[in-house]
Amino acid sequence: MAKGCNSCPLTDDTNNAMKQYTQLDRFISQFDTTIKTLFGGIEAQATRPSPADNPNDSLDSDAALDNSERLQSARLMRVNHCGEICAQALYQGQALTAKNPTIKVLLNHSAEEEKDHLAWCEQRLTQLDSHTTYLGPFFYAGSFAIGVTAGALGDQWNLGFVGETEKQVEQHLASHLEKISTADLKSRAIIKQMQQDEINHGNTAMNAGGATLPKPIQAVMQLTSKAMTATTYWV
Repeated sequence: MAKGCNSCPLTDDTNNAMKQYTQLDRFISQFDTTIKTLFGGIEAQATRPSPADNPNDSLDSDAALDNSERLQSARLMRVNHCGEICAQALYQGQALTAKNPTIKVLLNHSAEEEKDHLAWCEQRLTQLDSHTTYLGPFFYAGSFAIGVTAGALGDQWNLGFVGETEKQVEQHLASHLEKISTADLKSRAIIKQMQQDEINHGNTAMNAGGATLPKPIQAVMQLTSKAMTATTYWV
């Protein structure tokens, strides 16, 4: 179990800040994040610049992309954007029903980093003259319900769910790197940083006491992910 959670990214200042927030403060903050997650505007909450804007790299490559490469990048980044919508919903639901206050902070910390991913994907879709998925509210609602359920099962299963989710997301991002043109340096830079963050989140959760999920649960998660990918790639 995650009693000590020595690997959690916590400080005394973080804990004190959490204690100062009222339930109303937290509700307003979560509601604001939900609206921006679903309808745009999350970029203002990003804490890190997009990897696509790295001045040390030659990332002015969009002009070199042909129409098919640009379309493929847009579709895959739309899938990634929807995945980040799901991540926000999952973390909110899991934090809501988590038993251990330390685990709540860990989940909220990971959710904050996931906001960066959401912002980067949203920005990249704009650059590619494309749009986010129209199915966002549907997937958000479903993911939130799953997150609430995971949290209610107990912290070790809650953390285990994070670990398994991030492992599957990392594999999913690796497959995108194989599908996106090597000329699309901007999208590839974003995906690579997202991939590293997901690995870190998963390791943190498992080191904090996450339990390995049963194989049938892992299989259901994979099927759910494939359904999301298959639909948002087109819509």
